[in-house]
Amino acid sequence: MNELTHLDDEGHARMVEVGDKAETIRTAVAAGFLRMAPETLAMILGGTVPKGDVLAVARIAGIQGAKRTADLIPLCHPLRITSVQVEFTPRGDDGIRVEARVRALDRTGVEMEALTAVHIACLTVYDMVKAVDRGMTVENIHLLTKTGGKSGDYRRAEP
Repeated sequence: MNELTHLDDEGHARMVEVGDKAETIRTAVAAGFLRMAPETLAMILGGTVPKGDVLAVARIAGIQGAKRTADLIPLCHPLRITSVQVEFTPRGDDGIRVEARVRALDRTGVEMEALTAVHIACLTVYDMVKAVDRGMTVENIHLLTKTGGKSGDYRRAEP
């Protein structure tokens, strides 16, 4: 287990110093799943949700979430994000897989930005269809891959 870098010698929270690290291309991919009633999924895919195009709004929300991660997570550094992609893939008759890819040229990784993008996209879908399905669940949000930086690359083992 690595040392907890967000704590000083006395156990107080601190923002990690990254000024001496080299700027490199950093990437991260995260994913999650929204489970809902089949009728809700049909409404989303059919474009019949009264609030509008659910996935278009959720995509923009996810992108914005990645860009605002440092405002939401207290010890995250603001990063120079160069791209964010958020994609939605229907799965079965009751779910949507959400995937976010984030890339930056910076001194620290973009894992939190990818994870935040997925969370915000999922919450936006929930918000837009909660009037018809309050039983939706946001499930299994996780990091799939990360590249760049001193700690090297990471790829989640397939279950």
